[in-house]
Amino acid sequence: MSRWVLGLTGGIGSGKTAASNWFAQRGLVVVDADVVAREVVQPQQPAWCAIRDRYGADALLDDGQLNRPWLRTKVFADAAERVWLEQQTHPAIRDAIVQQLQRAQSLYAVLVSPLLFESQQVQLVQRVLVIDVDETTQLQRASARDGNDEEQIKRIIQAQMPRAERCARADDVVNNEGDLAHLQQQLHALHTRYVPLAQPSSRTL
Repeated sequence: MSRWVLGLTGGIGSGKTAASNWFAQRGLVVVDADVVAREVVQPQQPAWCAIRDRYGADALLDDGQLNRPWLRTKVFADAAERVWLEQQTHPAIRDAIVQQLQRAQSLYAVLVSPLLFESQQVQLVQRVLVIDVDETTQLQRASARDGNDEEQIKRIIQAQMPRAERCARADDVVNNEGDLAHLQQQLHALHTRYVPLAQPSSRTL
């Protein structure tokens, strides 16, 4: 893939959406793995059929859409079920992401993915930016945003790559413990560095 792609990741509640919104407002194409993940499990898609066949009616709402709260509780309570679900969805998600990145027309594209490293989507990017906060902040923000109970959020955190490892593997790390303005200042400085890197003349095709 010749398109220069920035991988944007971070734990639950870290502020990935606020960061990706900033890049989108600069005219950059943002591909959100979570959005793609919802698309590949629409009714009658292969992954949706596999989930229905495995779990039955409990996994579906009356309109046929996935019962996401039920499914989330199921897979984060049992690692084997989470692995099975990822096997059904990750290949389709990757294919759709590749297609969207190839169609991107901006100077560079941004791939937002909470499982950038775990899903091997990191292979699709040239540089990785981690949005980082401590676990206390993750719990507070995720609880306020999603209404999930603290124990479920902790299970999600435990299922993701450890914070220290995620930051160690990143090319750039932004601390998002402050306010939105502080986050945006850091992103602006990084974007200024990314622009010349993304120029076709500076890339090996």
